[in-house]
Amino acid sequence: MIRKIFSFTILLTIVSACATVPVTGRKQLSLVSSAEINQMAAQQYQEVIQQGPISNNQEQTAMVKRVGVRIQKAVEEYMANKGASDQLTGFKWEFNLIQDDKTVNAWCMPGGKVAFYTAILPICKDEDGIAVVMGHEVAHAIANHGAERMSQGMLAEFGLSTIGAAMGQNPTATQQIFMQAVGMGTNVGMLKFSRSHESEADHMGLIFMAMAGYDPATAPKFWERMATLSGGQAPPEFLSTHPSHETRIKDLEGWIPEANQYYKK
Repeated sequence: MIRKIFSFTILLTIVSACATVPVTGRKQLSLVSSAEINQMAAQQYQEVIQQGPISNNQEQTAMVKRVGVRIQKAVEEYMANKGASDQLTGFKWEFNLIQDDKTVNAWCMPGGKVAFYTAILPICKDEDGIAVVMGHEVAHAIANHGAERMSQGMLAEFGLSTIGAAMGQNPTATQQIFMQAVGMGTNVGMLKFSRSHESEADHMGLIFMAMAGYDPATAPKFWERMATLSGGQAPPEFLSTHPSHETRIKDLEGWIPEANQYYKK
């Protein structure tokens, strides 16, 4: 009987710790607060930016920042329309371009901390392409994918424990869970989340870029260019942690009619 009560208590705690993802409405585990993970993300982001090097190409930097601000405003408008502006509390947006012509990557940490690498710009080609990537990466932060992954890691490692307690018990393991949750320490680029998270970010990002005034029809074209870059060397989808290019393109094409309802030309 005691075991049943204990199991029921754990189940009730987990259920009560569920949150809802904007746009898709999916329920997710949320044992880590936004304030906690945003603080950790801000510290990590500053370390990355200090290491840099930050690009001195003023034109490219201005373009990344310009697209970033437009996506930011679209997100803020969307959340306000849904009565969910409180979910952006603690966001301190930053958009930086890192000089790295070998790493095809971009990411957004919790709290709106964005980094692009110069190697991805030729694939983006223009502001529309940057908006595809920017919308996708920002969507990871808006959907709290980092906090969700960290909650799952914390549950597996420490049970129903707070970050403070986990840091006191094993700070190294807690930091590693955080790094894995936000996808740091990898150079493969945009492959750090699960297939479901990547697909969700594609969907949400398409809405955000459309609201920001970028043509959602350009999103499949970006991923076609990514597919060409990979040269068909990507592993089969069932062995991968992210959707295949073909699946991704097909899904995006299916969401375009919905995104067009938000498109502000």
